[in-house]
Amino acid sequence: MHFPDSRVRVLYIDDEANNLLAFQAGFRRFYDIYTAETVTDGMNILNEQDIQVIIADQRMPRTTGVEFFNIIRKAHPDPVRILLTGYTDLDAVIDAINKGEIFRFIKKPWDEQELKMAIQNGYELYLTRKQLNDKVAELEKANDELNRFVYSTSHDLRSPLANIIGILNLANMQLPESAENEYFAMIESCVNKMDAFIHKTIEYYKGIRLDDIHETVDFMKMFSDSIELCNMQNPLIVFDVHVEQPVPFRCDAFRLSVILNNLISNAVKYQRTEEPNPIVRLSAVVTEKKATIYIEDNGVGIIEEHLNKIFQIFFRSTDFKNGLGIGLYIVKEALTRIGGEISVASEYGKGTSFTLTIPNQPQPA
Repeated sequence: MHFPDSRVRVLYIDDEANNLLAFQAGFRRFYDIYTAETVTDGMNILNEQDIQVIIADQRMPRTTGVEFFNIIRKAHPDPVRILLTGYTDLDAVIDAINKGEIFRFIKKPWDEQELKMAIQNGYELYLTRKQLNDKVAELEKANDELNRFVYSTSHDLRSPLANIIGILNLANMQLPESAENEYFAMIESCVNKMDAFIHKTIEYYKGIRLDDIHETVDFMKMFSDSIELCNMQNPLIVFDVHVEQPVPFRCDAFRLSVILNNLISNAVKYQRTEEPNPIVRLSAVVTEKKATIYIEDNGVGIIEEHLNKIFQIFFRSTDFKNGLGIGLYIVKEALTRIGGEISVASEYGKGTSFTLTIPNQPQPA
């Protein structure tokens, strides 16, 4: 039987001193053994030593082994737990295994080889969990650093882009009839597209990084703010707004505004140029449990085979207006964060409607 060079640290808790002595005599050649006659002594050892495997007797005077394991799970989740028990305790053992409180149980009196194998397997499980946790921590750190790098880079890029747009506007003013104006317009279009993409990147970063802050939401005001932002894209569009809000509604106002701004912006952006009466219908119905929001347009629509892909990052259902393929992904991510759901119905060439349901968060106690 192979064990790593660093000896496994095992804590054995039993109220019978003879059992502790027998365990120490039988296993001290293989492991660093710590013993305790009471739960309190066991807790003290756990607080002072980096224990990897814990063995506890089920039948102790004040606290059973299962109860002890349940107590230490939060404070000391890493050590693998093994229970020593007799046949009469099987119901408690089965319940403990089902709840994930123990790794294995061993019958008393124990068989030395069986117990040694259980300790080895338990330690291997401990190492596997530790390696997995270390990898997860490394990935979380790398992801956090990548997100901060993307945010910082995106934020810094907006300043030179704004300077380029300013220079282009100045050139157009000084050379209003110049043949180069067409090229200036092409450059400005590319810069605006890049700036929009950077803005979406920053928006996404904030959406995944910021803590949830529940605030009271006024849907009429939130719709009005979104319309004001989007109306400049197409001043001809008529907005039909309807709100039923008989009770207060609380949720993460920032993420909700991100969701509405993206959906309403799309409804405006993907309008048909030949449509004589462009319209976007917005409605919200609020109850004590949830808000149901409808956003409907009579724009270009989405072909049926694309409906199940539109929330994927960088997927573009149409080349119309050179969409970035990130807005609906941000919508889905923000909705998931606030516990909401979204469905879409669309007919190509006739328009699209989105239906959102968002839970109403309770007032703080």
